Amino acid sequence: MQVIVHLGAHRCATTSFQDYLRFNAAPLAEQGLVAWGPDRTREGLFHGILPNPSVIGAAKGAKRARGRLKMRLDEARQAGTQQLLISDENMMGSIRENLRLADLYCGVGERLARFHEAFDGNISVLAVNLRSLESYWTSALTYAVARGHRVPVAGQLDRLLHSTRSWRDVLTDIACSMPEVEIRVLPFETFGGRPELQLELLTGCKGPRENARMRHAASPRLEELRRTMPTSAALALPQGEGRWRPLDEVQSAALRERYADDLMWLAAGADGLSQIRLMYDPDKQVAGQNLPQNDLTRGRPHDEDRRLAGSG
Repeated sequence: MQVIVHLGAHRCATTSFQDYLRFNAAPLAEQGLVAWGPDRTREGLFHGILPNPSVIGAAKGAKRARGRLKMRLDEARQAGTQQLLISDENMMGSIRENLRLADLYCGVGERLARFHEAFDGNISVLAVNLRSLESYWTSALTYAVARGHRVPVAGQLDRLLHSTRSWRDVLTDIACSMPEVEIRVLPFETFGGRPELQLELLTGCKGPRENARMRHAASPRLEELRRTMPTSAALALPQGEGRWRPLDEVQSAALRERYADDLMWLAAGADGLSQIRLMYDPDKQVAGQNLPQNDLTRGRPHDEDRRLAGSG
């Protein structure tokens, strides 16, 4: 049985992907694919893998977690499951911690090393979603404010801007913690609204088109935020309607540039980390080494023709 773990990250249409898997459980089961989402993983399945206050101690809790997970995997295997897809973005960390530290999943390496041990080497593919940093932090801040956190001030936004950690650091930490596991990277800008394509690239199964265009846990707009906030707190939001943009143009441009560097790093080979693969849209053709010539392609032959035409 092939075990595929989809990490997300947060605010990368992960909830929509999980709901798509849940609503299409029956047709996927016909293809030998079973999906476990947060409704399964957060009901005690992963309890003890990460250290937490307990009367039995961290070592004994981790041992029990390994045994529990092995039993559940054996049950799925005996039931005839050919592929098991597990999706839970909280395996990477939390949005609250990212915002509190103004950093991007700084503890992901240690966390996933513990999950790797708990799965006893059974994970064959790991999927990670990326998102442009300015839109990721904007979505994370909107998510936090909608749940009662204060509207960030300029100093807090500057901390996000000056953080040196980016997606390449996250992926490097994951690769070091799981050196034998293939890591497939799916940018949100390409795959965020296409869960069926994401499923096909991860499993090879035919992705059902039903329930493929649902959006869940989308960021609320300014008018929606004001309705959910106390009047005094809502005064800190800008006037108008539409998406809230806490970052200014200069800050957004700097974060976009850092994300472009991350994608270039991936396309160039990820510093030799061969298990990391950047996934592309299969519906778009990639240009080959020899580009086709057309009327917009000019060079020395055109200059020679021009000189010959005027030489009489």
